Amino acid sequence: MTLGNLRDLYQQVILEHYKKPKHKGKTNPVHRYQKGHNPSCGDTIELTLQLNDAGDTIVDAKFEGEGCAISMASADLMAEALKGKTVKEALEMVERFQGMMKGEAEFPKEQRKLNVMQGVSQFPVRIKCANLTWHALKAALESPNGSQLDGFISNEKEAPLSP
Repeated sequence: MTLGNLRDLYQQVILEHYKKPKHKGKTNPVHRYQKGHNPSCGDTIELTLQLNDAGDTIVDAKFEGEGCAISMASADLMAEALKGKTVKEALEMVERFQGMMKGEAEFPKEQRKLNVMQGVSQFPVRIKCANLTWHALKAALESPNGSQLDGFISNEKEAPLSP
């Protein structure tokens, strides 16, 4: 497969997840919740997670929000990949995804669907779009006792933003 064909396939997958997301909505119950906002372009995300009884494994992940095809596809692909992962594995996925956006890593075979986002790293202005939902995931998983940070987590600042 040529590089051009591969790029077209990746764009097709991103558009498919944008137009027909499979993981839009809210989990029931909601054990973790975090809002995220990308001030550069206006993308917003509300991420909800359902955990198992022990609180160490993700049973379900869903999102709501508005934004560009890249941010919404990234959220849908992430939600799909999180099911059945431990909190530790999910946090490792955040690190791997952020490394992929820097051109330093990619996902192993069993999570290769996430590699379709790899092409975004060629467009630095769009990396924030792809990373938004992953920043929200990290904040949700690292929050004490499932409490959400006040306001939005932003991918432009370390501190949360007030709405």
